[in-house]
Amino acid sequence: MSVVRWSRWRLAARESVSGLPPAFWWLWTSTLVNRLGGFVATFLAMYLTVERGYSATFAGLVGALHGLGAVVSAVVAGVLTDRLGRRPTLLVAQVSTAVTVAVLGFVHDPVAIGAVACLVGMTSNASRPAVQAMIADIVAPGDRVRAFSLNYWAINLGFAFSAMAAGLIARNGYLTLFLADAGMTLLCALIVFARLPESRPEGSGAGRGEDGKGVGLGTVLRDRRFMAVVALQFLLASLFQQGSVALPVAMGADGLSSTDFGLAIAANGLLVVALQIPVTRFIEHRDPMRLLVISALLTGYGFGLTAFAGSVGVYALTVCVWTLGEIINSPIQMGLVARLSPVHGRGRYQGMNVLSWSLASLAAPLAGGAVIDRFGADALWAASAVVGTVAAVGYGVLGRRLRERVGTDGVGTGGVETSGVDAAGVETGAAAVV
Repeated sequence: MSVVRWSRWRLAARESVSGLPPAFWWLWTSTLVNRLGGFVATFLAMYLTVERGYSATFAGLVGALHGLGAVVSAVVAGVLTDRLGRRPTLLVAQVSTAVTVAVLGFVHDPVAIGAVACLVGMTSNASRPAVQAMIADIVAPGDRVRAFSLNYWAINLGFAFSAMAAGLIARNGYLTLFLADAGMTLLCALIVFARLPESRPEGSGAGRGEDGKGVGLGTVLRDRRFMAVVALQFLLASLFQQGSVALPVAMGADGLSSTDFGLAIAANGLLVVALQIPVTRFIEHRDPMRLLVISALLTGYGFGLTAFAGSVGVYALTVCVWTLGEIINSPIQMGLVARLSPVHGRGRYQGMNVLSWSLASLAAPLAGGAVIDRFGADALWAASAVVGTVAAVGYGVLGRRLRERVGTDGVGTGGVETSGVDAAGVETGAAAVV
């Protein structure tokens, strides 16, 4: 019986990774390398409060400045991704990130810390629209959800390692974390330079599709369906941000160390590594909007349960609950964004989607730090449950509206590939929605 199960597992694994182009796997490798060294963002709040002795409010302010830089770069990088190309944008972003992260490890003045953190947020976030647009460029519509899932799996595989290793490395000094992060980011840039070709479709530099219609930021903002998806993503992103901002502060207040936080938050990466691919196979042909409702509830109430945590084990358990919501949300959400994006405006659309995360990284640290300082961590976790409920309701309403439009714009909920391109250059069909 075990032999049969092993054979089925090997078949499922083979089907999960087969049929994707070589360029995707080089992009996947660069993502993995980048996240293997992603130490700083995870431990920045604890570094400031435990190592430097700053308050949770200051840590939240620095996190917000990091988010401010990300807000600026999300839109700018989206435009550059379409105008200059995916590859140049990736290279500039990664080299700049390596430099700014290294500098952050050497500054000690509060004003300097805030300024450099803003630059780190700006440079590190600039690669995201390019990566997501490149995946949409090089992967067939019917395989995109699987590709996004595999890429997200690489992110969390690297994150699981870096979260555990960083807590141990920090014992020898936090500067080592900053320098290791910079070194791995440079290695990622080398992979992009050596192996990744440009994938921008012809005509994207001018932001125009084959019909000659312009695809600018105004086009994105007027796309009500897409902006609804962005708004709902912002709510969930605001919750996910608390895992790296409010959670370490709360654990530190409970007398737990950076190593304890590393062990607890590593459950997030480990669970994604273990379940992302099999869960994606399970949900691939199910109603995506209903699954997004479930993911919002798991996320909100997972963070809500943190109010009852007091030990590393219980904290890790709550991390597992909201991680299930993340596992379900990620591939479906990214597939939906790719499907709603015009072919010749993918950079701008992906930039606006990244902006939802950037705005969350700006607002969530401020809100999380202020709530903890004024009302305590339990109030923040209760509010998280409310936000998750609101997002679930929003996905439910959006799902009904999308189902009403099946047959008119090709955006459905099934798993059957019916792709095409409408007059605005938007690929239609249901395959990338699921």
